Amino acid sequence: MASESFRPFETLIDRDAAQALLRQAVAGAEDGELFLERCRSEALIFDDGRLRNASYDASEGFGLRAVRGATTGYAHSSEISEAALKRAVETARLAVGDGGGTLADDPHPTNRRLYTGADPMADAGFPVKIDTMREIDAFARGLDPRVVQVSASLSASLQEVYILRPEGTMVTDVRPMTRLNISVIVEENGRRESGGTGGGGRVGLDGLIARDHWEARAREALRVALVNLEAEPAPAGVMDVVLGSGWPGILLHEAVGHGLEGDFNRKQTSAFAGLMGQRVAAPGVTVLDDGTIPDRRGSITVDDEGTPSGKNVLIEDGILVGYMQDRQNARLMGVAPTGNGRRESYAHPPMPRMTNTYMLGGEARPEDIVADLKDGIYAVGFGGGQVDITSGKFVFSCTEAYRVKNGKVGAPVKGATLIGDGATALQQIRAIGNDMQLDPGMGNCGKAGQWVPVGVGQPTLLIGGLTVGGSAA
Repeated sequence: MASESFRPFETLIDRDAAQALLRQAVAGAEDGELFLERCRSEALIFDDGRLRNASYDASEGFGLRAVRGATTGYAHSSEISEAALKRAVETARLAVGDGGGTLADDPHPTNRRLYTGADPMADAGFPVKIDTMREIDAFARGLDPRVVQVSASLSASLQEVYILRPEGTMVTDVRPMTRLNISVIVEENGRRESGGTGGGGRVGLDGLIARDHWEARAREALRVALVNLEAEPAPAGVMDVVLGSGWPGILLHEAVGHGLEGDFNRKQTSAFAGLMGQRVAAPGVTVLDDGTIPDRRGSITVDDEGTPSGKNVLIEDGILVGYMQDRQNARLMGVAPTGNGRRESYAHPPMPRMTNTYMLGGEARPEDIVADLKDGIYAVGFGGGQVDITSGKFVFSCTEAYRVKNGKVGAPVKGATLIGDGATALQQIRAIGNDMQLDPGMGNCGKAGQWVPVGVGQPTLLIGGLTVGGSAA
């Protein structure tokens, strides 16, 4: 249920009038909806001992969509009014043309709630937030005399949406989001290195600003920075790589997940196009996209078309069994929507997007997987990465990695990048750990200029024959 603060059909526009205009927009179309949104957010950045930035933003608006075949007519406005909606109808109708389509059935409703609808920005007053960040700064500096800079950021938002369908069905959702990030820079003998950590989810701020939570995060940021302070230049060459559990699943997300989104496969631009029912990964590899996990960053009670989110199996025991679908691509491919129609805001049309994408665990103990690595890299932290959807080729930079020889973890290395392609990497998985875990809640995913929050996860993995780009001379 949406909060009392945002009731557009009672305070901004008449619901009956909006539905009549929506039906006019989709006459002769196959799908469409009116998406209304209000979003409020705040962000604080504390850097180098002082508050560097504090912002509060509020926006509201609507997006009107009419779909016929593979064509979408979309119009949006920051003014929620009958006059603005009438103008949007004229634009959206351009995609429908002479019509002739039959409207698809509405999504099945759900009473499920995956997260609180409370406003996380109301959990603590502004002075409390500032004091907490000042305490984080002092605590991190007191942990080690080599700490020369501390940065902390705290953010919270509340997104309220109404989705009106042509037949009168209305779906609402209230989506909170919070996140705390801490980074530390250390210096020794003229060398500076950094370490960072963060996380959050669709939860209140209380847990994130609790002292036991942020102390642990500050210690972890320092640990990573000190590891990097001792790091040696990474070697280069083709070698076996062990990936740690949790956040390293970002490689799975980028290198494999995007290639399993419905639109890329319908257009035959994915490396996985046309491979349904075929083996695409090593035996034992099972990959899911699950938007139903309570309180997770990538979770959604319903997607941005009103379809309930799902727990969707994409790869099962190495066999490709499903793609992630919104309503339009599902209809064109003759399958059911999977609850993956997502959009950044009212100003964007929905498209197939990931939610929480992860690989299930296996039976191997993580320590045994590392012990079996004869000559390679053990990567447990990742930064940025790039992937080409058509070829599946990826490049990822490691933020924490170690040299391993004869099963012994040696010195940390810096400057390591992992290079390969998703389809081949899936086939070269040689061991799957029993320690699957999700990331701490810090993922953002970009596609076609739109950004949405996501989650990733995986167990410890041994992948054979990846190319490691190093910094060693």
